[in-house]
Amino acid sequence: MVTNQSSISEARAAFNGKPEYGTPPEPLNGEEVLHIVEDINYIWGSKNGGSVGENDGDRVCWKKKSKFFDLEYWKYLHMRHVLDVMHIEKYVCDSIIGTLLKILGKNKDGIAARLDLLNMGVKTDLQPKYGQRRTRLPLGPWNFSRVEKRAVCNSFYAMKVPEGYCSNIKNLLSLKDSRLLGLKSHDCHTLMQQLFPVAIRSVLEKPARYAITRLCFFFNAICAKTVDASKLDKLEEDVVVTLCLLEKYFPPSFFDIMVHLVVHLVREVRLCGLVYFRWMYPFERYMKVLKGYVHNRTRPEDCIAERYIAKQAVEFFTEHLSEVNTVGVPSSQKMGVSKPLSGCTVSLVDRDLLNQAHFYVLENTEEVIPYIEYVQSELNGEEHNGVSENLRWLATGSSMAVPSYRSYLINGVKFNTKAQDDVRTVQNSGVYLFADTMQVASAKDKNPIVSNMGFYGVIQEIWDLNYQKFRIPVLRCDWIDNTSGLIIDELGFTLVDLSKIRHRNDQFVMASQVKQVFYVDDPMHRGWSVMLSMLNREYNDVIGDDVLGDTRIECEPFTRGIPNVDTFDDLVGEFGNENIRDGCEDIWID
Repeated sequence: MVTNQSSISEARAAFNGKPEYGTPPEPLNGEEVLHIVEDINYIWGSKNGGSVGENDGDRVCWKKKSKFFDLEYWKYLHMRHVLDVMHIEKYVCDSIIGTLLKILGKNKDGIAARLDLLNMGVKTDLQPKYGQRRTRLPLGPWNFSRVEKRAVCNSFYAMKVPEGYCSNIKNLLSLKDSRLLGLKSHDCHTLMQQLFPVAIRSVLEKPARYAITRLCFFFNAICAKTVDASKLDKLEEDVVVTLCLLEKYFPPSFFDIMVHLVVHLVREVRLCGLVYFRWMYPFERYMKVLKGYVHNRTRPEDCIAERYIAKQAVEFFTEHLSEVNTVGVPSSQKMGVSKPLSGCTVSLVDRDLLNQAHFYVLENTEEVIPYIEYVQSELNGEEHNGVSENLRWLATGSSMAVPSYRSYLINGVKFNTKAQDDVRTVQNSGVYLFADTMQVASAKDKNPIVSNMGFYGVIQEIWDLNYQKFRIPVLRCDWIDNTSGLIIDELGFTLVDLSKIRHRNDQFVMASQVKQVFYVDDPMHRGWSVMLSMLNREYNDVIGDDVLGDTRIECEPFTRGIPNVDTFDDLVGEFGNENIRDGCEDIWID
């Protein structure tokens, strides 16, 4: 925020309202920076007032010097201080939500911000109007109306996300005064990655809303587990354009140093690698573990050291004992772990449905061809040697009494039925299947082709097919009609109509073939839902990790329908005055 006349003069001198076509300055290494500031007089230590120079107006420039500068190679590094994406993303999220919802302490708008606009000579029509008792602030492009605030908060309140995805948003939301409070770093991460662009789909005018969505997509791309290095230049260019678009619709007080740091994140990816190798989430989580070791607050270091040594000793000894798990360490939730999480209901199912499930299991196993040969030999009274035991039990078929579960852990992923989700605050019933299918151009097309297609569904039942010697869990799903119940909008969001069901004769799928997704009600189109994917937190093997066809795309967040700069200018013309929002109530301050 500009707070004095000198800063205002500097801002006017830096930007005169005309386009700038010059190239940005080249980044300096440590040796070049030290050469520039070598003539500055300074005295280290806060008691001495920091820097004491004759030509710098006695400003406090530095109060301390890092020990890292004593390293001989330090001045040659191009990246001496790594920016933490976790805290930058949280601060940007707090600033955007606080400004849009006018949250006390996080709002970047107010009388002081409007006076800055007046002093800088920009957007003077948004200056405060003083009255005898109250002051009126015209509604700017970044301000929600009361109806829009309620719509956004109701959208957040109706969201159900998978278990472990983030905190329960209902506990962080105050519908009475339309505020989000108590957001943790990971909550802000999930909001910026996926949830916030969905919540604002029906509010604000398109230019401002698209600019915010572009910034959310940037954080989505920068935090991806795989990044194409050849596209980093385009990504860096796009984020600069995004911040320039935000400057058109947000007050100057919004753009402090933390928002500016977003510009440098792509350069750090280019120099330091992927973000998840460098951010603070693992360290913050481990700090919580260390805090849990403290039982005597007067001796926190002793408590941490004592319990840490005890934990290491126990883990050391358990490594030499067979079939003994480490005390206090939960079982692995990775691939291969499957078990029921609820009580089962055993009932006799319809034979047609059971045959449908049985044939699907056969078609998706390696035993399908030997199975056909084995059945034919049995019908002809012939002997069939070399038949595996699993094949013999598959040939006998599944028991008619099928156990059905409401919740099941399959390959480390929790799946719930739709009925179970309806009585819980989480949503674990959405699935996505990417499969080969026969496609035709029309009803008269007699030359179908085989191509890949995605199918979205909701789990209705979880069966545990009993083949006596082994069990195979399968999911009975309602699959959405891809022709009339699925669309891709201009921003690249996948919209589905959960009421339009198809493929009644092919309802079953094996859990190992699907990915978990969840559906959020679309505020813009009644009856439609936005499909979002469950974030995969396993980073051990990112090679070949497919990303679903939604907003979670790799390093291409601005190529899926997001308008370019010229289109933004056209959108501004559609809505008339770009500074004052028409048809909305003003803000009154006592």
